[in-house]
Amino acid sequence: MARFMYKAVKLDGEEIEGEQEAVDEAALIARLQGEGLIPLVTRPAGGLRARLARRRRKELSTKDIEVLTRQLATLLESGLTLDRSLQVLSDLGTDEVVIRVLADLQDRVRGGATFSAALEAQGGQFPKLYVNMVRAGEASGALDEVLTRLADYLERSAELRGTVSSALVYPMILLFVAGLSVILLLVFVVPQFTVLFEDMGAALPLPTQIVVGTGDLFRSYWWALLVVIALAAVLIERWLLDPDNRRRFDFRVMSLPLFGDLIWKMETARFCHTLSTLLKNGLPLLSGLNLAKQVISNRKIGEGLDQVGEDLKHGRGIAGPLQQHEVLPQLAQQMIRVGEESGTLDAMLAKVADIFDRETRTSVQRLLTLLEPLLIIGLGIIVAGIIISILMAILGANDLVF
Repeated sequence: MARFMYKAVKLDGEEIEGEQEAVDEAALIARLQGEGLIPLVTRPAGGLRARLARRRRKELSTKDIEVLTRQLATLLESGLTLDRSLQVLSDLGTDEVVIRVLADLQDRVRGGATFSAALEAQGGQFPKLYVNMVRAGEASGALDEVLTRLADYLERSAELRGTVSSALVYPMILLFVAGLSVILLLVFVVPQFTVLFEDMGAALPLPTQIVVGTGDLFRSYWWALLVVIALAAVLIERWLLDPDNRRRFDFRVMSLPLFGDLIWKMETARFCHTLSTLLKNGLPLLSGLNLAKQVISNRKIGEGLDQVGEDLKHGRGIAGPLQQHEVLPQLAQQMIRVGEESGTLDAMLAKVADIFDRETRTSVQRLLTLLEPLLIIGLGIIVAGIIISILMAILGANDLVF
C-alpha cells in the first residue's frame, strides 16, 4: 500500500484535498468516484523523492498524447469503431510505451469499460482535464468531435509553451557564453599577469586583488562551486515545494515589471482556451472552471479563480467575480462579460485566448529586445573591469620602476 495525495471536487462544486492509502492511483481514483467525488489530481505523497521517482518512470509525453488524440479522432471520424481504431494505432506504433498504453486501453474497452474509465486507469498518464473532456464526449455521443477539439487544444497549448521556450534559447546561450568567457579570462589569462606582478614585487591595487582572488577561487575550488550550485538548486526546489513559500514566490513574480505582465497574459490565454474547450464539450460552467483552473501554475491567479468559483456557486455568474477579484486583464474581463450576456461565452473565451496568445508572443519579443543588449552590456562591463584592474596593476608597477 502506498500513500497518495489527491484533489477532488464534490457534486456541488466544492473542492477538497487530502491523503489516502491505496494500491495504486487507479484504485484511489475508483474509491474517490465511489464516494461521489470527481478526482482532479492524484500523485504519490513523499515530496522530492516521489517526484524524482516519477521522473525516472517512462511515460507518455505531451507530444505522444497530442499525436494519439489526433490520429484517434481521424479514425473515429472515418467510421471505425473505438476498438478497431485502438488496434490500428497499436499496429502502426513504434514506441514501446505508446504500444503498451494502447494495448491496455484496448483490453479495458473490450472488457466493457468506457474509454474515459480506461484512460483514467492508466496511472496518471492522461491529465484529469483530458479524461473529463472525453467523459463529456461519451455522454454527448460525439467522441470524435471532442477528440478533435482536444487535439486542437493540446496543439495550441504546445505552441504557446514552445513560443516562450524557443524565445528564451538565444538569451540562455548568450548568458552561458558570457559566463564561460569570464571564467576563461579569470582562470587562464589573469594568472599570466599574476606571475608578472609577483616578479615586479609591486603591491597590487584592491580591484586587481579581487580579480586575482576570484581567478584563484575558480581554479582551485571549481568542484566546490559546482557542489554549492547543485545544493542551492535542491534547496530552492525543496523551498518551493512548501505551499506558503510557493505562494509568496508567485506573488512576487507577478509584481515584477515585464515578467509579471508576460506571465499574466500567458496564464490568461491558457485558462481561457481551456475553459472554452470544456464548455464547447458540454461541461457546466462551474465544473469547467474547477477543471480549467488546474492549468494555472501561478498561485496568485489560482487563488483569484478559487474566489470566482465560490461566487459562481452562489449564482453571481463569472464576469462580475472576475472583475471584482481582478483575476484577468481588463480586456479579458470585458470580453467575457459580453460573452456571458450574449450567451456565447465559449466562443468569446476562444477569442480572448487568441488575443492573449498574440499578446504573449509580442511581450516575449519585447522582453528579448530589452534582454539581449542588457546581457551584452553586462558582459562588456565585466570584461572591461577585468582589463582595467590589470592595467591599474601594470601602470602602478611602471610608476615604481620610474
